[in-house]
Amino acid sequence: MDIDQDSAGVKFMPPAAFAGTLVAGLALGRFLGSPDLPLSHATERGIGWLAAILGVGIVFSAIGLFRSAGTDPQPWKRTTALVTEGVYRWSRNPMYFGMALAYAGVAIWLDSLVTLLLLIPLVFVIQREVIEREEAYLTAKFGERYLAYKGSVRRWI
Repeated sequence: MDIDQDSAGVKFMPPAAFAGTLVAGLALGRFLGSPDLPLSHATERGIGWLAAILGVGIVFSAIGLFRSAGTDPQPWKRTTALVTEGVYRWSRNPMYFGMALAYAGVAIWLDSLVTLLLLIPLVFVIQREVIEREEAYLTAKFGERYLAYKGSVRRWI
């Protein structure tokens, strides 16, 4: 991973963090005897599919908006535009929200309580190590435009 100097300076790939935590949660769950969620099989499948599909859709929508604006969606690369349209009208971080929703959907679909619980510390890591860095970078880069956007749109949802 080549980190641009003019970037938020994120030191890891958030999608890899979500995928790695998901795999670790599934492995840990098996080791602990696979504690189940307190839902019926049909409910888990329905909620899991819905959340995963919605989450992936949000991520791809956000990536498409970045590409349309001519800027890189990777937080370790230089940002050239402030994206505030589409899914960015209701969340400043729809990619991370979408990844978290897709992660939760897969964990629920696979009936893995341990995996679902590991999403909580993962979101705290994303918040501290990615989102806070991005917010500082965007404030420095776009100034009042970003601060006005930040004041009018919530961080997650």
